Amino acid sequence: MYKFIHTSDWHLGKPFGQFDDDLRGRLREARHSIIERIASKARKFEARLIIVAGDIWDNNAPSSAILRQSLDAMGHQTNLTWALMPGNHDLALDGGLWERITQTRPNNIHLLLDETPLEVEQGVFLLPAPCRAKDPGRDLTQWMDSAETPDGATRIGVAHGGIREFGVERPHSSIIDPNRVNHAGLDYLALGDWHGTIRINERCWYSGTPEPDRFKRNDSGNSLAVAIKGPREIPSVEPMSTAQLAWINLDIDLLPEVMPDEFLATCLPEGLEQRNALVNVRLRGRATLADRAQWEQAFADLQPSLAFLTYDHTGLEIAYQAEDLDRIDRAGALREAADALKNGATDTALSESDREIARDALNLLYSWCVGAEEPT
Repeated sequence: MYKFIHTSDWHLGKPFGQFDDDLRGRLREARHSIIERIASKARKFEARLIIVAGDIWDNNAPSSAILRQSLDAMGHQTNLTWALMPGNHDLALDGGLWERITQTRPNNIHLLLDETPLEVEQGVFLLPAPCRAKDPGRDLTQWMDSAETPDGATRIGVAHGGIREFGVERPHSSIIDPNRVNHAGLDYLALGDWHGTIRINERCWYSGTPEPDRFKRNDSGNSLAVAIKGPREIPSVEPMSTAQLAWINLDIDLLPEVMPDEFLATCLPEGLEQRNALVNVRLRGRATLADRAQWEQAFADLQPSLAFLTYDHTGLEIAYQAEDLDRIDRAGALREAADALKNGATDTALSESDREIARDALNLLYSWCVGAEEPT
């Protein structure tokens, strides 16, 4: 039986420019530390080879520190072998990144830079399809059909790209044929590019990125443990969680009986693990001003415990009740302002953005006035 780890899309050095400096540093460090985490998983699985199917680095010109430290981290795992292949972010360009790597790589790193079978262990061959252009204009795996290996060899294809292209009626010329495993007699095809773990067929998988980098519902944060009993045997493939930070999407339908603190406690990590959670909340349904204020206070209380919190309430309909407006004021200037904002929030003659401004302003006014009622 031959065992290996399939991973891809590390994107080391990703800038994460949308976040503040502190979180940006944590996100980049989490990506660097996947090297040790994947190595640990490989040792537990008793695998000696780790295949990285493209986009190891986020661009073709990572800083000297990012490049050296990542190569050093892989080189430090002396009982493991790493097979690295260029993707569409870290293309194999003449005189570029991969020439730098060739000059400095540790001995336990194989570079998959040519469309040539590479024997990594006796009888086990990697058939790589390295990226040299964003749009190569052809299926880079096609050469595998005629690739010669000894009889009985284990053939593992490695490629980076899509098996289909959204929004295009006819397949693009660069699209990878998902039936390549059959055409080329592959025991397994390790794909990179899509950031979620996807089973294409019993011999063809996308590993996805081992450390999530966005709020996307695509089963990211995994690497794949692959075991092949023998040539043309169906491989065993098991996703393994390798994520350090959790990117959590919460769609909350507001109902009168749902209490914010109790609900959030069931959806989020406990205790110190909250520090590693990035949370994206979407509020939906129908709520009173009092309900919305209660939820927003719960978010304000929770935010310092999390790595990041954002929430969207554009899908929330507000039920404006007389008692809520009375709590702002029963008469006078404040009540006139509240009534004007309520009218603006419900006036279909206004644009949605103007109605949203009125809703937010009324909610803020309500929070101020109700907060002023609380004893100090």
